[in-house]
Amino acid sequence: MKSHPPPERNRLNSKSLGHRRRLRERFLNGGLDGLLDYEIVELLLSLGTPRRDCKQQAKEALRRFKTLGGVLEASEERLQEIEGLGPHNIFGLRFVQEVSRCFLKSRMMSRPVCRCSREVFDYLYHSLRDAKKEKFKVIFLDTKNQILEEKTVVEGTVDSSAVYPREIIKEALRYEASSLIFVHNHPSGDPEPSESDKAITRELVLAANIMQIKALDHIIIGDNRYFSFADEGLIEEFEAMFHNLKKGD
Repeated sequence: MKSHPPPERNRLNSKSLGHRRRLRERFLNGGLDGLLDYEIVELLLSLGTPRRDCKQQAKEALRRFKTLGGVLEASEERLQEIEGLGPHNIFGLRFVQEVSRCFLKSRMMSRPVCRCSREVFDYLYHSLRDAKKEKFKVIFLDTKNQILEEKTVVEGTVDSSAVYPREIIKEALRYEASSLIFVHNHPSGDPEPSESDKAITRELVLAANIMQIKALDHIIIGDNRYFSFADEGLIEEFEAMFHNLKKGD
């Protein structure tokens, strides 16, 4: 008599299939409000492995990372520490993150972002949150404050010896930008600006003003929080400094 291999561990049975179907129906009828957080994670995990039962892994992910946001923001390495989770399961989590990032970028590209520090944070947080090194980005905008380009100009330690205002202004002229937003991350998680951060921002605001380009903001991204130089009145303070120097001439 021909033997058959034992059923694969975690393979979906009819009961699990029914459970998965009910989750989908609850979402279709009530949106995310109709689901518990672990059920949302379970559905996302099942995108990459539709014939695997991911309920226990979803519950363990919530236990480890505390919230749905914590699971979505967890790195692949940390997610794969959970038994039964691998690259295929994690596909759904990464996929929804990239879709969100694409959506936020398209939303930013289609509306003014002048002084909208929260929207800039929402857009760039996903690309900077796992960075082990500091990255200094510049967003170039036109006269209507629509984004022309976003570019990483420095990767590594961000200090006055690494950020060259002349090079950034040269790029601004190349894109014919009317205004700029500077963004960089603090891998430590604390977005509070250092004295070096303040010095860099002051130099950039002065350099931009000389070329009649508006420096709108410098946003430092930390662990799910940020610091905005514009919101704190520092951009205005540096601009006043430039005008005082100009009067002195």
